Amino acid sequence: MKKTLIIGASTNPERYSFIAAQRLTSHGHPIIMLGLKEGTVANNPILTGKPTFSDIDTITLYIGPQNQHEWYDYVVAIKPKRVIFNPGTENVEFETLLEKNGIEAQEACTLVLLSIGAY
Repeated sequence: MKKTLIIGASTNPERYSFIAAQRLTSHGHPIIMLGLKEGTVANNPILTGKPTFSDIDTITLYIGPQNQHEWYDYVVAIKPKRVIFNPGTENVEFETLLEKNGIEAQEACTLVLLSIGAY
């Protein structure tokens, strides 16, 4: 199972980050969520700020490129194996930075990857 950090988590059931949290959990992947507001999704708390984590396999992004710059150093410091850029979050600058730091940048949809068994 791949410990996954969701950046851009939301308690709104219409948001893809909410659906991803539920599906990741139902597939047995442990999740940690960061969002603008605290809350709970799939029996997991949404944290705010930029706490320190270790052993993160995957970070899945649900924040647009215009809001990602402040996350660059934080994500690189976590040293995940990969970062998934979900549709609408693609960012060549950030992807290049990740690759230069030995982190796989993947333009994909977390929900699709889960549904086809490729997560």
